[in-house]
Amino acid sequence: MKVPQAGAVAAVIALALTTSGCGGDDQAKGTLSIGIKFDQPGIGLRETGGVFSGFDVDVATYVGKELGYKADQIEFKQVYSNDRELLLQYNEVQFVAASYSINEKRKEKVDFAGPYFVAHQDLLVRASDNTIARAEDLNSKRLCSVTGSTSAENIRKSVAPKASVLELPGYSECLVALEDNLVDAMTTDNSILAGYAAHKGNEGKFKLTGQSLSTENYGIGVKKGNKELQTKINAALKKMVADGSWEAAVKKNFGADYKYEPAPAITAGS
Repeated sequence: MKVPQAGAVAAVIALALTTSGCGGDDQAKGTLSIGIKFDQPGIGLRETGGVFSGFDVDVATYVGKELGYKADQIEFKQVYSNDRELLLQYNEVQFVAASYSINEKRKEKVDFAGPYFVAHQDLLVRASDNTIARAEDLNSKRLCSVTGSTSAENIRKSVAPKASVLELPGYSECLVALEDNLVDAMTTDNSILAGYAAHKGNEGKFKLTGQSLSTENYGIGVKKGNKELQTKINAALKKMVADGSWEAAVKKNFGADYKYEPAPAITAGS
């Protein structure tokens, strides 16, 4: 057997290292996969033609830029409320920005950066309806929420026991039912409701009642134990607030009438 000369061996090793490098840091900078919602106007929406819009989209894009990725290097993947943790655990996405409320149960499975937004459970009614100004007014009214959500049941148990609840597969279906007078109100986070109310074609049709039935701190989920990424995302979020991009994104996505809270202090991971 002919023994390879030292120069040839060195060339092979150099080639292997070069190939390995392309699969490491360079590949990591190739595509950034981010989990978002595809069906929530104002939050995360995949529009006709594959264009993405929404506050979470703007936040995720800003964070991605701070991590070294251009907009065309970011790949958005659809997540549902019940599979966000799994996508992170199996490395299907690097992080999740999808109206993802921070709570102790979720923190057992993922780490959070943020919070970057504070939402409250509210009610959306028809703009012409002056009979519902608070949750108690829902007694003997029809309330819509999404199947599996506890929002409507919480209202019925705590403040409006005579309300009837209609559960539908998604918020878009609830909005149609509200517009068609099949229900009197729909309930979820005010950010989601404001996004629907401000969406093109819905202007002037609906209004929020201004309730604060719960407090939801939205965070960006990362794989459990990835403290380095958590720290980098926190830094990006702080910069987004400081340079005015955060407030601009809020006003752009939720409409001029949306009453939002100031950006919350970044506390996750500290």
